[in-house]
Amino acid sequence: MKKISILIPCFNEVENVAAIAGAVEGMLKKDLPSYDYEIAFIDNASTDGTRSEIEKLCAGNRKIKAIFNVTNFGQFKSPFYGMCQLDGDCVIPVCADFQDPVELIPTLVREWEKGHRIVSAIKKSSRENPFVYLLRTLYYRLIRNMSDVKMIEHFTGFGLYDRTFIELLRQLNDPIPFLRGIVAEYGEGFNMTTVEYEQPKRRAGNTHNNFYTLYDAAMLSITSYTKVGLRLCTFAGFFCALINVIIAIVYLVLKLTHWNSFHAGYAPMIIGLFLIGGIQLFFIGLMGEYILNINTRVIGRPIVVEEKRINFDEGTD
Repeated sequence: MKKISILIPCFNEVENVAAIAGAVEGMLKKDLPSYDYEIAFIDNASTDGTRSEIEKLCAGNRKIKAIFNVTNFGQFKSPFYGMCQLDGDCVIPVCADFQDPVELIPTLVREWEKGHRIVSAIKKSSRENPFVYLLRTLYYRLIRNMSDVKMIEHFTGFGLYDRTFIELLRQLNDPIPFLRGIVAEYGEGFNMTTVEYEQPKRRAGNTHNNFYTLYDAAMLSITSYTKVGLRLCTFAGFFCALINVIIAIVYLVLKLTHWNSFHAGYAPMIIGLFLIGGIQLFFIGLMGEYILNINTRVIGRPIVVEEKRINFDEGTD
């Protein structure tokens, strides 16, 4: 009997964890009764009672498991790590807030049984704020055009991953993994296919995404999968240097000619100084993001540090 592993990453989802576990288990028993299964939560150091709810679920059902992290390791590291800890024939990560529709899981499994070892779920539309959805669309297209890897538009990581792909993830040894990029880079070799869905609203609670988390996601994808930023720095540096040389030559010629009345004042100098300075600061910051990415990889800290596990080994927590 094949085993399906459902991973549910969570952070402060006390209103949702019991409901999502019930919905997933009910769906598995009804629509996929011929499969064994496990449901695993990986909690990013919640502070709102989420852990107590998960512990209750685990105490009442050995098929529900949990990994508790010692701190919040972010929206990318924790799910990636959790996927690598499960032993099912396939792994399906599902958001605790119900924005990844549980009813789509049987479709993912059917595509898997056809031989597709990666089944990526793509948002064809969303009930979130239309302006936010538009910004996401522009971001995906920008990254897709900037990267050598063909990034998948409106792919959040929700999907099905065969055990063979999970083995690849375990071998990558990447301290800051970006699953969306990894899937885009290696998907063709795993006979990847896609299914579309409409993303619903959160069932309860508030989103944990903010400007910083969205910026962090954007910078991780840019610094991990594009060279354009650094190349842009180089080209902009050459362009600014060329402009400065041309201006210097023009001023010198005007001063040496008979145009003794020529006097432009300090305005051009001040404007040029602030313009060039602003460009330099922007690209120094961008280069800093690349250096930060390199620094994190070189330090080699573990992706996640666990506080404890529940129900992973018979008779032990």
